Amino acid sequence: MLRYLAARVFWFLSRWKLDTGPKPDRPTVLIGAPHTSNWDFVLMLAISWRLRLELHWLGKQSLFTGWRGPVMRALGGIPVDRANPGRVVDDVVRRVRSGETFGLVITPDGTRRAHTHWKSGFYRVARETGMPVTLGFVDRTTRTTGLGPTFELTGDVAKDMDRIRSFYADKAGHSPERRVEPRLREEGGAG
Repeated sequence: MLRYLAARVFWFLSRWKLDTGPKPDRPTVLIGAPHTSNWDFVLMLAISWRLRLELHWLGKQSLFTGWRGPVMRALGGIPVDRANPGRVVDDVVRRVRSGETFGLVITPDGTRRAHTHWKSGFYRVARETGMPVTLGFVDRTTRTTGLGPTFELTGDVAKDMDRIRSFYADKAGHSPERRVEPRLREEGGAG
C-alpha cells in the first residue's frame, strides 16, 4: 500500500505522464527500452508500484555489494555476473520452471552506453519459459513512459524484432543520443 501511495504522489508531482496499455495478466518479460539514463530505474519503480505489478529486474553484480545489496534485492533486483551472462538466462528459466511467478524487467540495450545491438537474453528467456513480452518505454520527446502491448514471441526472430522495432520507432528514451536501435545479432541483416 505504501508503494502504491508513493507512486501516486510521484505521478501527481512529476512532469512525466504515465501512458500505459492494459496491465499484463500473467508473468511476463518486460522490456525496458530505450534504457539511456539512471532515471529509467525510478520511472520503472513508479510504473510498477502504481500498477501494483510484482517485478524483478536484472542488474550488474556491483550494484548488490555492501549496504546496497539488501536495498536492491528488496526493490526486486537480481544480480548479474557479466562474465557469464548466459548463466543468468539459465537461472531465470530455472526460477520460472520451479513455479515462481513474477514479471522480469530486462533492458536489452544493456548499459546506458552506445552499443550496436540489443542483447538477446530477453528473447531466450521468453521463448524458453513461454512467457509473453511486454514493451515498456520511456520517451523524453513526449515526456511519457509506461507499458505498451504484451504479446507472444513467434520464434521468427526477424519478424518478432520487426514488431518490436515498429513499437519503439518513435520512442527516444530519457537521453536520446544514447538510444540503440532494437536489433539482435541473431537477425543478421534482417530488419
